[in-house]
Parts: sequence; structure tokens; C-alpha cells
Amino acid sequence: METLGLLLHGFEVALTPTNLMWALVGSILGTAIGILPGIGPALTIALLLPVTVSVGPVSAFIMFAGVLYGAMYGGSTTSILINTPGEAGSMMTALEGNKMARSGRGAAALATAAIGSFVAGTIATLALTFAAPVVAELAFLLKPADFFALTILAFTSVAVVMGASRVRGFVSLFIGLALGVVGIDAMTGQPRMTFGMPDLLDGVELTVVLVSVFAIGEILYVASRYANAPDDIVAIKGKAFMTREDWRRSWKPWLRGTAIGFPIGTIPGGGSEIPTMLSYTLEKKLSRHKDEFGKGAIEGVAGPEAANNASAAGVLVPLLTLGLPTSATAAILLAAFQNYGLQPGPFLFTSNPELIWGLIASLYIGNVMLLVLNLPLVGIWVKLLRIPQPQLYAGILVFAMMGIWGVSGSVFDLAMMAGLGVVSYAMRVYGFPIPPLLIGLILVPLAETQLRTALAAGQGRLSVLFETPISITFLTLSFLFLFLPVLLQRLKRSA
Repeated sequence: METLGLLLHGFEVALTPTNLMWALVGSILGTAIGILPGIGPALTIALLLPVTVSVGPVSAFIMFAGVLYGAMYGGSTTSILINTPGEAGSMMTALEGNKMARSGRGAAALATAAIGSFVAGTIATLALTFAAPVVAELAFLLKPADFFALTILAFTSVAVVMGASRVRGFVSLFIGLALGVVGIDAMTGQPRMTFGMPDLLDGVELTVVLVSVFAIGEILYVASRYANAPDDIVAIKGKAFMTREDWRRSWKPWLRGTAIGFPIGTIPGGGSEIPTMLSYTLEKKLSRHKDEFGKGAIEGVAGPEAANNASAAGVLVPLLTLGLPTSATAAILLAAFQNYGLQPGPFLFTSNPELIWGLIASLYIGNVMLLVLNLPLVGIWVKLLRIPQPQLYAGILVFAMMGIWGVSGSVFDLAMMAGLGVVSYAMRVYGFPIPPLLIGLILVPLAETQLRTALAAGQGRLSVLFETPISITFLTLSFLFLFLPVLLQRLKRSA
């Protein structure tokens, strides 16, 4: 009952005219961003960080939540109509959705994607509502050694799961760790890795890194591979809503996709790609219309889209309760909390319940807004696909530079933005994943603080890191993430 009371208080916060306006702005912006290929929620929130410094934290996070959910909704439109996922979680939707559009069933594909996103988003938000307080209570039991082991699990799982190879994943992670320790050591007061530059004494500005990695690196990458050829946009045909047969074939995949997406979203390195792939594979095995897969099966759109949106809510569980980001977007949301001087975790539920519960309540409201925005107005959204890429990315570049200059007014930060942008471009070209860099950068202060606190409490004994069942469990999982795939590969070769 206490949770319901807090949720009702959250609705009081979220339903104020100001916060409703920010929820609508976030939903519209997120949908537009999801539709534009190559621009995901991570880039959008990174660009908005410098702009939202004057906005209150509650309103800002309600808008960010709208951007996150809206991008999940909008990403399906480009997947279905031009066979180009607007964001990574929509990759599987393109397989069947574009085939449906080309066979004259584009409206049904867009409808099952939008309704499935609404169903999954609402159910997953319900799960978040009741799971988050429980996890937050359990987090009070964690000792410094446990938190350190948890960050090690986050580092290893993200570095192993993301990227073309484990080596590239760990190189990206170590770049992030190196950037994260630049500046004055909080415990000793000594400068570290500043190379005598006064501008680095305060550390590497997080907003600069986020904008560099997502905006500048992406712009350089797109420009280097730009071909002046218009996308082949499939016209929306068919009935505006699904037939009775479409409903019958969609509702079970929606539920199964939600059941897959939410728990995997809570796992470090889970993201939205893995649950959508699992959902597609499951629907292909369970469907009575296996012959339609590869030709436009509606189950192949309904399941992955539900899994995609459910994973977005799942990502918020470890972020809000433990301060642990499990994806690039979650890492940027954590950076946004830190920009406001807030640290997500169990204490935030007691010290700032208005923010936490207003944010959760806004997810319910945002889901309704997005359903209304996506079903009847899809024809308007499709017109965004006509924006030429050179003008679009030129606008993003100008917006990024204005944002960084507006926050710091530092030429050094602009130069660092350019340098890190070139580095992130090279990482994209050679297949180095970006999320491990961000998670290493953002979590290294927490990992270092908890390690030092644990060692100080144990009078320098390393064994203090292995004394609790929780830390042993997390470190064992980290070990398995590192070595189990290698062992399985060797067993396959020897078999």
C-alpha cells in the first residue's frame, strides 16, 4: 500500500501543467529522434544536458524519460518504412516490418508496433513500480566491498557483451577508466594525469565527453560514408488499424516480448538488442505461420517491439536503485543525475521521492501520449525522413558546439570535444564499442571510492573484498563473463 501511495504522489507531481508540458516535449522529441536514422536517445539526451541546466531536475527527467520511450516507439517507423532501424533495438523489427510494408500491410505493421510498445511499456512500468522499492531496500544491505564487486561485474559484462570482440570491448572500457581518473584525487588532493594543464584539474567534463562521443563522432562517421542517394520510403498502405486476425496473432507476442525484455534490461550489458533478438527467435519457433517469417510475419514485429520497450523500463531498475547503468542511454541518464548533484541509489528514494515517483508516474502518462502521437499521426512523422542528412547533421553540430560553449565558455573544452570526437570516429570505424567507454568513465569514481573504503575498513587486507556472500557472487559472475565463453569455444573445438 505504501508503494501505491507514493505512486499517487508521483502522479500529483507528473500531472502538473509544467511537467505535462515537459512530458509532451520529450515524447514528441523522442519520437522524432527515433524516426531519424542514426540519432538515438543517447545522443539526444547528451545534446540536451547543456540546455537543461536551468530546468528543475523533476521536469528534466520527465522530459528525458519521454525521449527514451519516444525513441523506442519512433525507431520502428524507419525500420518498417525504409528498412533502416532508427535505433539499435529496432533491428529485428526491420526483418519482418519492411516485408509487411512492401506487401501493402505497412499500416498493420506500424499499428502492432505502436500498440505492442504501449502494452509492453505499461506492464514493464508496473513491474518497475513494484520492483524498484524492493531492490532499493536490499541495496541498504550492500557493503563497500559489495558495491565494488558490483561495479566490476558491470565493467566485465559490458566489455564482453558489447562490440565485435572482447579485446575491443576492454580497450574501450580502459579508455573510459583513464578519462575518469583525470583530475585531483578526492582522498589525497594530488593531481592525477593532468600533464600540468590547469584546465584538467577539475577532471574531464562529462558533458564534453558525451557530446563528443555521440554527436561529433557520429557526424564524422556519417559524413565519411555519405552517399547522396534518397532512401526508398515505402508508402503506408492498408487499413489504419489491425484486423481481428492481426490482433489474435499479436497479443501473445506482446506479452512474451514484455516477459523477455524487462528482466534482460535490468542485467548489465543486456540492452535492447539481446531481448529483441531472443523475442524474434522465440516467435519464429512458436508461430503457426512459420512460412511467413522472412516474408512479413506480424509476430516478428509484435514480439521484438514489445521486448524493445520493456527493456527500456528494465534499464531504469538498476539505474535508480543502485546507480548502475546497463546501457549507453542509462549511462547518460546517470550523468544527468550527477549534473544536478544527485546520486541514484537507495538513499535517493528517501531523500528525493518527488523526483523518483514523479519520474515513474510520468512513464505511464508518456506511454498514453506516445500511443496517441504514433497511431493517428504516423503520416506526419514520416515526413521527417525527407530531411537531407547534410542539413540535419550540420544542425546537430552547431547545437552541440553552442551547448558546450554555453555551459563552460571554455575554448579548451571545445578543443577537447573536437579531439575526443576524432577518437570516437576512429572507434566506430574499427569496431570499438562506445558504451564500455561511457560506463567506465562514469562508474570509475564509485568503484575507486568503494575499493578504498573497503580496504581502509579491512586495514589494507585484500581478503576483505571476498568476505561477504554478495561480493563473492558478483565477482564469480564477473569471472564467468570473462572466461566461460572462451571455455565453451574450446570445448566446441575439441568435440
